Amino acid sequence: MVIIVAALILGAILGVFIFIPRHPTSGHSKSTHSSANSNKASKIYSKDEVTLHNKRDDCWIIIKNKVYDVTSYVEEHPGGDAILAHAGDDSTEGFYGPQHATRVFDMIDDFYIGDLKQ
Repeated sequence: MVIIVAALILGAILGVFIFIPRHPTSGHSKSTHSSANSNKASKIYSKDEVTLHNKRDDCWIIIKNKVYDVTSYVEEHPGGDAILAHAGDDSTEGFYGPQHATRVFDMIDDFYIGDLKQ
């Protein structure tokens, strides 16, 4: 049992370092995709709209009031289905947890689709 847990933890750690983002496949065009730090206009999503995207094949998350379509990453997530725990909801706390290497903070920008309506 201990060996299995250790292997899962090591796999999650190593998986973060070999992450290769794919283009979003949920039907959103590249025009709404931008870096969270860019000056481009962002699409605004309501919390109710984000909540609808709560499945393995349609997964959006909120991190610090920014909306990310991580559907294409769900199957590659080193933590397995942990990414689905907050699908369609705020994942800020989990995203900034100790299980993530600092590199994920740059990678998440690849999935940015807009801002949460305040």
